[in-house]
Amino acid sequence: MSNPLHEPVIEIANVSKMFNIRHNDSGGYLSLRDKLLGFYKKRKSNDEEFWALRDVSFSVKRGESLAVIGRNGSGKSTLLKILSKITPPTKGSIITRGRMASLLEVGTGFHPELTGSENIYFNGSLLGMTKAEIDSKFDEIVDFSGVEKFLDTPLKWYSSGMQLRLAFSVAAFLDSEILIIDEVLAVGDIDFQKKCLDKMEHVTKSGRTILFVSHNMPAVRSLCKSVVLLDKGVVKYQGEVTEGIDRYMSIATSWNDSPGTYDFTRHPARKGIATGIHTARLMRNGKPSYLFFAGDPFLVEFDYSGVKPSSELDVIVTIKDSYFQSLVTIGIQDLGKGLQDIGKGQGTISFIMEQLPLYGDGTYYMDVKFVEENANPVFFENVISFKLEPKDVFGTGKFINPQLNSVFPGKVDLTIG
Repeated sequence: MSNPLHEPVIEIANVSKMFNIRHNDSGGYLSLRDKLLGFYKKRKSNDEEFWALRDVSFSVKRGESLAVIGRNGSGKSTLLKILSKITPPTKGSIITRGRMASLLEVGTGFHPELTGSENIYFNGSLLGMTKAEIDSKFDEIVDFSGVEKFLDTPLKWYSSGMQLRLAFSVAAFLDSEILIIDEVLAVGDIDFQKKCLDKMEHVTKSGRTILFVSHNMPAVRSLCKSVVLLDKGVVKYQGEVTEGIDRYMSIATSWNDSPGTYDFTRHPARKGIATGIHTARLMRNGKPSYLFFAGDPFLVEFDYSGVKPSSELDVIVTIKDSYFQSLVTIGIQDLGKGLQDIGKGQGTISFIMEQLPLYGDGTYYMDVKFVEENANPVFFENVISFKLEPKDVFGTGKFINPQLNSVFPGKVDLTIG
């Protein structure tokens, strides 16, 4: 006989989800009158099947913290909605063992006309809690959320951040064996995000199970022991965190055409935007390169086009390590320069470093923010990656230990008096 304590708390077997996408046969806008008339007419069906998930299978052990990662549109949120029984799967089966609390979107399971206090009881009851259970946790929920002054205020007057605080507090403090959290922590401020992550770490140590969806790779590394990687609705990897993140980043940066050359037009941030940066190059010895060495010269070039001629521009570059921690951030204005387009609406912007201020070794990533005068900034996350090898930076015959040092201080002179 199997031991219930050793059984997975979540078993997902061959789960698929299909949506019908209806296309407008007329090819244009339909008024209400056209739609009503069309209801009585026989029209040729022009529906398209879209499979958000295909044959997804994995299990989660009791007390495990597992992250579901993947690009936007990979099926992560759809999977969590199926797990939370908001929508049924088209195929497959799901078995859960234990009470489950879900935090999917700000406002889910809350009523805007009820006060904050009333919503604690309302949401708790939806999660299957008794009034006595909610009473016992009420003060902790309120204290953690930080919205005590607004408990008698209807939720519709709460900011999205306040709603998030209350929603997370209810889900985290009520006695559920399984906690499912979507990428809602991005709504909160930095202090509250850290507070939530600390609470989630405490939850896992108490033996409860967490299923966590996030694009925040440092949070995934610190909180989770394993990951499931989804891409286009298919499981591409399940296993150890570091390997999973590496595979995710290889997918997330798949728009590079050749080593050292990156096509920004295929990045999700450029969707629907025709202007701005379209290509970047990492240069070593006059050629595009993916490989660099600690302390060597470093050149990154950005080609842009389609901007308003003579407009003021700014480019901000952030270099991050393999844990996605920011190491170096530099922008045009930080250099005391105001860049103005030369009048053609296109050109090349180059950042030239005499020495790459990193020790190595491993894979590094770059975020790029492009700012055009009187236009919305465009932020490209993890758009560039490169490999860094260690080097005898100080000419001592020794490599600096990259595990103890991250940022190279530049030229250092030493005198002893």
